[in-house]
Amino acid sequence: MSASLALRGLTRRYGAHLAVDGLTLDVAPGELLVLLGPSGCGKTTTLRMVAGFVEPSGGAITLDGQDVTRLPPHRREMGIVFQSYALFPHLSVERNVAFGLEMRNVPKAARATRVAEMLQLVKLEPYAGRLPRQLSGGQQQRVAIARALAIHPRLLLLDEPLSNLDAALRQEVAREMRIMQRDSALTTVMVTHDQDEAMAMAMADRLVVMRDGRVEQVGRQEDLYERPASPFVAGFIGHSNLLPGTLRDGAVLAIEGEQVALAGRDGVLDQAARHAAGTRLDLMFTPAAVVIGIVSFNLPYLILTAQSVFEGIDTRLEEAAQGLGAAPSRAFWRVVWPLALPGIGVAGVLCFILGMNAYATPVLLGGPRFHMMAPLLYWEFGTNNNWPFAAALAFVLMGTTLLLTLSANVLIPRRYRA
Repeated sequence: MSASLALRGLTRRYGAHLAVDGLTLDVAPGELLVLLGPSGCGKTTTLRMVAGFVEPSGGAITLDGQDVTRLPPHRREMGIVFQSYALFPHLSVERNVAFGLEMRNVPKAARATRVAEMLQLVKLEPYAGRLPRQLSGGQQQRVAIARALAIHPRLLLLDEPLSNLDAALRQEVAREMRIMQRDSALTTVMVTHDQDEAMAMAMADRLVVMRDGRVEQVGRQEDLYERPASPFVAGFIGHSNLLPGTLRDGAVLAIEGEQVALAGRDGVLDQAARHAAGTRLDLMFTPAAVVIGIVSFNLPYLILTAQSVFEGIDTRLEEAAQGLGAAPSRAFWRVVWPLALPGIGVAGVLCFILGMNAYATPVLLGGPRFHMMAPLLYWEFGTNNNWPFAAALAFVLMGTTLLLTLSANVLIPRRYRA
């Protein structure tokens, strides 16, 4: 069922910067509202506050009169289509669409029925078993829409859903999106920075032009084009020519010395003119302490590698899972962890190879009575000046490490290295 959305004095601060400044806005049930404005105007921040991914600094968000300002994303019953689509790359099209239903513990039979309905709606039944990377941009976009609609959301949020498509495909997908939105009578809020996208596609019931975190004007396309509330709106919507002048007596506009009579106070020029004003050290001598020391020495390699793996995962995938009803911990284990596991495995192999320097490699080279490889190399190089022997040890160690690395590269499935 469609829901009404109300924003009251919605504010977001980042330090001294006011990203959204006291935004008040109403969206009627079944309405498609487009937030339009240049980069940095606050429209995406507004959308993310509505979705629950950004906490407001002030104000309130209500959905059908229910205050959802402090609710986590997975409890807001909203469908979200991200600009990057945020499809789970390790799941098929069918499982992507079913994800939100699974998070809501929908029975398997009902889940399968709903997924089939959604794939039929977006005309992707033949692609149900494919992975996202095997789809075109337009097909990926339709999967994202089907996934968002499958959970029966009360509100649909679209974050620049057409920006990654070429012009021809953009028009086709925009028409399909509008038809689906109208047929389902689903309240929708869409964000775009492209005024031509919002206007030429004629998707919106109303447009909201934003600038510097504030609303400049709200209205239909023709209202913003024919009766702009400010020179900014006039210049941003369409291709307008602005003539600087001075209004006199509410009926005469003086432009560069010329007097222009206005037809009335509701005229375009008249409207534009009037709006122009801390561990014991002896532990290190025990076998357990040696293990701890090796682990602590090599741990940064694991942490740094794992960090780079996690940073390489699109955060919007986790947000998408939360938006589909997954709690943060469940979103991590179901989406982020499977994607990070191959990289973490590689990090473990790296640390294992480094650890072998203190155990396996000395055993292989020196027998039961052995020296640690690193101190032995240091002794031969720096004290005995036996450089040939030290160099030979170094090459053996390097060769062993390279062999293990190549073996790991062969053993790790190719699909994890794609």
